[in-house]
Amino acid sequence: MKIIKLFFAIILLFSITPTVDAQEDLTLSQAIEIGLKNNYQITIAERNIEIAKNNNTWKAAGRYPQINLNLANNNNFTGQNNPASFLQEFTSLSGGLTGSVDGAYTLFDGHKFKINKKRFEALEKQSEGNAKIAIEQTIQSIILSYYNAVIQKENVATVKELLNLSRDRIDYQRVKAEFGQAGRFDLLQSEDAYFNDSTTYLVQVNGYEIALQNLSLAMGVDDLNKKYNPTDGLTYDGIAYNFEDLKKKMLDSNQTLKNLYVNQSLTAIETESAESFNKLTLRVNGGLGLGGTLSRLNIIEPNTFPVDNPNTQRNYNVYVNFTANYPLYDGGNRRRNIQNATIQENIAQLNIEDFKRSLSAQLNNTFANYNNQVRLLQLTSDRVENAKENLGIAEERFKSAQINSFDYRTIQLNYLNAVQSYLQAIFNLKNTETEFIRLTGGLIR
Repeated sequence: MKIIKLFFAIILLFSITPTVDAQEDLTLSQAIEIGLKNNYQITIAERNIEIAKNNNTWKAAGRYPQINLNLANNNNFTGQNNPASFLQEFTSLSGGLTGSVDGAYTLFDGHKFKINKKRFEALEKQSEGNAKIAIEQTIQSIILSYYNAVIQKENVATVKELLNLSRDRIDYQRVKAEFGQAGRFDLLQSEDAYFNDSTTYLVQVNGYEIALQNLSLAMGVDDLNKKYNPTDGLTYDGIAYNFEDLKKKMLDSNQTLKNLYVNQSLTAIETESAESFNKLTLRVNGGLGLGGTLSRLNIIEPNTFPVDNPNTQRNYNVYVNFTANYPLYDGGNRRRNIQNATIQENIAQLNIEDFKRSLSAQLNNTFANYNNQVRLLQLTSDRVENAKENLGIAEERFKSAQINSFDYRTIQLNYLNAVQSYLQAIFNLKNTETEFIRLTGGLIR
């Protein structure tokens, strides 16, 4: 019965191996490129940029005059039957057509059109900043998902390595049993280790599949059944960061901080706009109008007038007018608006200072965490080398009966734990390094 279970376990493991290996190769740069094309939030942000660019014109700001063409048609029909009137009974029909061109131009309004143009420019920068934030978040999510998939892939390889050792151990125990050098107990221990490793392998393969699905989600791929093979390895480049250089770069290039500066400029513009309502407004408007009327009078009993009396009338007018307006008193509304705008501007500056403080704290914690993780990575790397060497020696001693199966199994598990600790350490380091790059505005060039 035990041999049958072992046989089915081997068949199952070989049946799932192709699903892990049959995948499309994918580098990190390719994953980022796919993700940037598929992300809806980035697309929405780009559409908002288009709207902001369309609005950012002098015409929308109100710099140019407004000119209108007007055309009107007026018709009238009148009938009268009055014995007391000297006309007694008549009908009249008249029709008129009037056309005009008029325009208006603001000569001065406290520079409102310049203020509007500055506002539109700032709103365009704000839209671009929001798009960059969306791109940053997408890239960071893809990087972490990609490296997580790499870790799960490496774990699969490590567990598979132990699984092969367990299978070799079974074969070795069977050969010894044939020559009477191993008992049933030793063979059962080897099979039990193989079953445990098989379970671990299946769980790890499932974890790898989930990591690949999460990577597909991060890239915005609709077909979650499409499998990728992340080919970039987890390596540490040994970069030694300088805290002051990082801080300077962060204050100069952090995208969220840049967005806050744009928001502050918008509040300053609103203050200018509120102050402009205290200034003189001077406008000019003019136009040219042409019109004509055709009327016809029809007398039913023509004792005095002829039957038909057509009449044509033409007229035109030209005008140029100036209007000036200066606000004297409005119950203090303008003063209140200026005060509120000034307060909002001050709040925006306080938000910037508060965010700078928060950024510095994040950078300080990230920097300390990074240095600790570098040391931890070195320790786990040395531990892997030691565990790997120990595993090789243990295999030879086990085959020469210098150690028992329990000790050999413990050394195997120590090697597995050492590799997993190393992979987790380098992933944590990559995570922290990515955060460094994000804080200093390096995810987007």
